[in-house]
Amino acid sequence: MASPNPCYHCGLPVPAGSRFFAEILGERRDMCCPGCQAVAEAIVAGGLEHYYKHRSESASNPQDLPQALPDELQLFDRAEVQEPFVQHQGETSETWLLIEGINCAACGWLIEKHLRALPGVNDARLNLSNHRLNVSWIDSQVALSQLLTELRKIGYAGHPWQADEAAQKLATENRRAMRQLGLAGLLWFQVMMATMATWPEFNIDLSPELHMILRWVSLFLTTPIIFYCCGQFFRGALRDLRTRHLTMDLSVSLAIGGAYVAGIWSAITGTGELYFDAVGMFAFFLLAGRYLERRARERTAAATAQLVNLLPASCLRLNEQGQTQRILLSELRLGEQVLVQPGALMPADGCILSGQSSVDESVLTGEYLPQPRVEGDQVTAGTLNVEGPLVVEVQALGDATRLSAIVRLLERAQTDKPRLAELADQVSQWFLLFLLLAATVVGVIWWQIDPSRAFWVVLALLVATCPCALALATPTALTAATGTLHSLGVLLTRGHVLEGLNQIDTVIFDKTGTLTEGKLTLSAIHPLGALDSDACLALAAALENRSEHPIAKAFGRATQAADQVDSFPGQGLHGTIEGRQLRIGQAAFVCALSGKLAPAIPGESGQWLLLGDQQGPLAWFVLDDRLRADALELITSCKARGWHVLLLSGDSSPVVAQIARQLGIEDARGGLTPDDKLAALKVLHQQGRRVLMLGDGVNDVPVLAGADISVAMGSATDLAKTSADAVLLSNRLGSLVDAFKLARRTRRIIIENLIWAALYNSLVLPFAALGLITPLWAAVGMSISSLLVVLNALRLARH
Repeated sequence: MASPNPCYHCGLPVPAGSRFFAEILGERRDMCCPGCQAVAEAIVAGGLEHYYKHRSESASNPQDLPQALPDELQLFDRAEVQEPFVQHQGETSETWLLIEGINCAACGWLIEKHLRALPGVNDARLNLSNHRLNVSWIDSQVALSQLLTELRKIGYAGHPWQADEAAQKLATENRRAMRQLGLAGLLWFQVMMATMATWPEFNIDLSPELHMILRWVSLFLTTPIIFYCCGQFFRGALRDLRTRHLTMDLSVSLAIGGAYVAGIWSAITGTGELYFDAVGMFAFFLLAGRYLERRARERTAAATAQLVNLLPASCLRLNEQGQTQRILLSELRLGEQVLVQPGALMPADGCILSGQSSVDESVLTGEYLPQPRVEGDQVTAGTLNVEGPLVVEVQALGDATRLSAIVRLLERAQTDKPRLAELADQVSQWFLLFLLLAATVVGVIWWQIDPSRAFWVVLALLVATCPCALALATPTALTAATGTLHSLGVLLTRGHVLEGLNQIDTVIFDKTGTLTEGKLTLSAIHPLGALDSDACLALAAALENRSEHPIAKAFGRATQAADQVDSFPGQGLHGTIEGRQLRIGQAAFVCALSGKLAPAIPGESGQWLLLGDQQGPLAWFVLDDRLRADALELITSCKARGWHVLLLSGDSSPVVAQIARQLGIEDARGGLTPDDKLAALKVLHQQGRRVLMLGDGVNDVPVLAGADISVAMGSATDLAKTSADAVLLSNRLGSLVDAFKLARRTRRIIIENLIWAALYNSLVLPFAALGLITPLWAAVGMSISSLLVVLNALRLARH
């Protein structure tokens, strides 16, 4: 049972009988755990309790943040460790830290105030948009490890932030593209006003001198658009000519360059129409499309060191005398021995020399329950030691580890992706080739008929048939749909998703963390003796209070802990509470304490744990990883579309079959490795199927990369997210149902846009070739065509 009042610090339920509290703002506030109590007391002691007045959301629970040992934090004081991310100038040092645990603007106020109050800290400034903290301090007065410790005291975790070179370069290019787009738009509006003033249709009584001035002003304002904003188009056209590979750049360059040259001629001679407004319009629309495309690529840019994020920064190395020394992971060598404490990550692949424990291998297998490991068993880098200390001999490091093998599977799967972009480029080449040939033929014919009109007719033809609307047809629709999906909690990281969803006929689901919530919960208690459910829960929680096993979290936080708790990996826990010996775990293990027969399990679903003492069994506890509330809705939607549904899981327990029965999935397979999942995907591809994959773990990465469309859960690992084509930020499976519907609408609107663009170009081409359309009206027609395409695409923004 929980207290009716949530924890004042983090908002989680407070267990009944909790003794944790803190005096905040003149009142006693209940806390759910000693971690929240310690953080709250540190905030109050620092004179920063007004944080609780200004915050808009509850703080993060300290126990949910990554933990760090004091000696591990001290490694950050070493000069060689600080070299990549700390700048030194005399006694002053400065660095950027990435902060975890930030929930609202009040967190920034709290962090800055607390750090600035420390002796030796010059300044601390937090960027709330990216959670990066810039801090400056005096080395002789305060150490970096002390700053990290102080952050943890108030409930935040700090890590060194280092920019990835590729991501930093892409960000620089994005800023330049934004400047080009903004300048083109600003100058286009000015040029359009100056040019329109010279039009006879407006019947403005301009003097010849003012008329000439407006022409030169238009030329002056258009020149930066040509040489700064549109430089990329001309460079692309030159590249195309050298490689004999036609793209839109060549056609666009001819239209923009031709209009600019014609405008210069008109400005010098004072005769003919100005085409500078067409130049600005071309530039603005095309640059906008390129910028949106670039932003989409930026979202797909992944950090180059994803593997490092799954490994610990340091480890405990054992010397010949059996003493431990905290070292950096880069200092570890093959054949050395390491001590892996409970709650620590395995630094390398190796073999257990001594000790027994349970190891959480969910990052590799997807199975959330830790597996028992004893002397002689193999362990894998990046997995979590849960219960007992282990001495491990290092057998593989870096690229030779199993994690690296998964990354190589990812890279191999990515090379098998369909290249739809190349197909579209081939089609566009034929269109451009036809357009250029048509312009050449029309130019030659008009040179024979009327040389004075030949140039203007060809220019009108190039402007009127410029594939601006054709180029905008797909990107604008995808951009509008992408924004709508984002508001629904679905982030697209690759542009082919919406189009590809219409071709899917098979869906692969992972189980843990995808169709289920990915965490064990206590679903039922079945007392077997005189004690009621609450009393049995209190005893079980007291036994589990000291355990790091995921099962322990299902029992909540106990007000007291058992004495002398011993862990028996794969079997359970044995402890003493007020002189009474108790066990919880597997039935045979528990009943061995009393010598009585194990009671029958009342049901089949879930995981059953038995609690007992020396007198006999006390209660059955049923633990379950609950299905997501909207999982059935998603499966039903997939089946309604005629899709084949598969469940591929790394979990080898009977729960896989049980989940499949609940959701009506006929093809369900458990106990699969990443290689097994990838092999199953290849079989489906050999059958000609188009596959959608939904997963969340590192073990799903190869399949996410190899599937035609892949979606990662918002709670997925970073590696899974960067390998997926889309991320379900909200973790709401119902959002995918909305995405399926939006994909159909998007496909329909893209087809409408392409038909309109093709129809317009087909109709305007003969009129322009016959000289019935002036360059001015050609520019107007092209603008209207582009505007219609954009407005039609914006319909997708309505949801």
